[in-house]
Amino acid sequence: MLLADTHVPKRARDLPARVWDEVDRADVVIHAGDWVDLPTFEALRSRSARLVACWGNNDGDDLRALMPERADVTLAGVRITVVHETGASAGREKRMSAAYPDTDVLVFGHSHIPWDTTTETGLRLLNPGSPTDRRRQPYCTYLTATVRDGELGDVELHRL
Repeated sequence: MLLADTHVPKRARDLPARVWDEVDRADVVIHAGDWVDLPTFEALRSRSARLVACWGNNDGDDLRALMPERADVTLAGVRITVVHETGASAGREKRMSAAYPDTDVLVFGHSHIPWDTTTETGLRLLNPGSPTDRRRQPYCTYLTATVRDGELGDVELHRL
């Protein structure tokens, strides 16, 4: 399960029940920053079988002390990097391919805009959007995916 930009309690009092259900079922939860609230991090960490997370620009020192700005993990042979910001959408594929040459999947947040592209170098870029703050998007969102035998598959954007 992939999340970003939860912004609790500023944009919502809690994560939607469907998100918590996915957290409870997931083998791994990936969160690309902008938690805002330490209790949400603690709840997600306690309910996740495994949590891979980074902090975002809206996260204070309390959250930054608990996780890195960049998280790297290999799951079932897939090299995943989690960051919050990637800059402007224009030129993102080229910039991220250069910045993360040893990564298979880059999970990012910040824009609240769902994103799923593959660069010329084969780097998959995923932004799950936000489950609590849709901004100018039609829906709040999150992503699910599977990793198996060195492959990322079943990437699905879920609308809330």
